[in-house]
Amino acid sequence: MRLQKATQCALFAVLELAKDPGHQISAADIADKFGISANHLAKVMRDLARARLVESMRGAGGGYRFSGNAKRVTLYDIVNLFEDIDTHDAGFPQTGEEADIGLALNRVMTEIEEIAVSTLKSITLTTLLKQMERPSL
Repeated sequence: MRLQKATQCALFAVLELAKDPGHQISAADIADKFGISANHLAKVMRDLARARLVESMRGAGGGYRFSGNAKRVTLYDIVNLFEDIDTHDAGFPQTGEEADIGLALNRVMTEIEEIAVSTLKSITLTTLLKQMERPSL
C-alpha cells in the first residue's frame, strides 16, 4: 500500500505530537523536522483538527498539540482521513472468458485489502510510539 503525501504528513505530525501530548509544536517546526512543505502541512493539520486528533493553540508560543487518546486512535483513523482504503472491486473482468479468473482475482485482492485495513485498525498510536522507542537493529 502506497500512501499519499498528505497521509504521510499526517502520520508524521500526529506521531510527533502524540510523543508528548501536553507539549505544543508549531507546524513550521514539524515541517522543518520532516522536510515537509509548510503549506501542505497546514492543510493536513486543518483536517486533523476537524477530526479532533490535534488542537490548534493560538498566540505566542502557540502551535498544535495532540488531543486524541493514543491508546484508542489507530493508524486506520488517520489513514482513512486521507485515503480511500475501504475494500473495492479490483476491476478484473467478471464476464466473458476471463470471468472465472477475474472473479478469483477480485476475491484475492479484496481479501488483501481487508487484511490491510484490519492491520491498520489493530495498531494504536501507543503501540507505534513504543516501537519508536526501541533501538533499531
